[in-house]
Amino acid sequence: MRERLGLIGFGAFGRLTARHLSAGFDVLAHDPAASDGEGLATLTDLATAAACPTVVLAVPVEALEATLIAIGPHLAPDALVVDVGSVKVRPAQAMDALLPPGVRIVGTHPLFGPQSGKDGIAGLRIAVCEVRAAKDARRVAAFCRRALRLKVFQVSPEDHDREAATVQGLTHLIARVLMAMEPLPTRMTTASFDRLMQAVDMVRHDSPAVFRAIERDNPFAAEVRERFFSLADQARGTAAKR
Repeated sequence: MRERLGLIGFGAFGRLTARHLSAGFDVLAHDPAASDGEGLATLTDLATAAACPTVVLAVPVEALEATLIAIGPHLAPDALVVDVGSVKVRPAQAMDALLPPGVRIVGTHPLFGPQSGKDGIAGLRIAVCEVRAAKDARRVAAFCRRALRLKVFQVSPEDHDREAATVQGLTHLIARVLMAMEPLPTRMTTASFDRLMQAVDMVRHDSPAVFRAIERDNPFAAEVRERFFSLADQARGTAAKR
């Protein structure tokens, strides 16, 4: 009999998660907004999903604290809880503070989404962060490397967020501006412009909650954002000179 895995959240990323974990686990998913497991998971109530030996939290970062409070009473004493949020410092702090003492906790951030992972995830990247015990993070990292064939980076939540503030923060910020400028030219384009728009298209369908998490919940994002706008103002001044 295969091990059960509880999946809290069955949105776009939850479904992607189920697609790649259902080969090795019986996935029991809970999401009040979902009506069909799509052959990837069995939909169930929160208590049943949370009682599984491993529980993956695929909920928006802004909903994480309420989710932690809700699942706490139903978790097995030695359950493994893994989150997949886009930021790591505040979620790691919340999980450590709100989950029962014996629960094992690992923070992860798959550095891809439903769009970039639609043709498979082998070779893509994931960050794995220790929260309560290094051995749990090592085991999750090994699973991601061997079973999912992901390229794994074991980092602290702080180091993750510091880099993500630039890598994700600027990508989503620039994409948001370019989408606001649409329609943009599609006929006489350059290779560099086409690649820029490919980057926009990779995040175009991310939920507003993802943008809010990246820009508001990353403690390093504001500094990166202000530096970017300051340099953009300098570039605007240079461009206006005759």
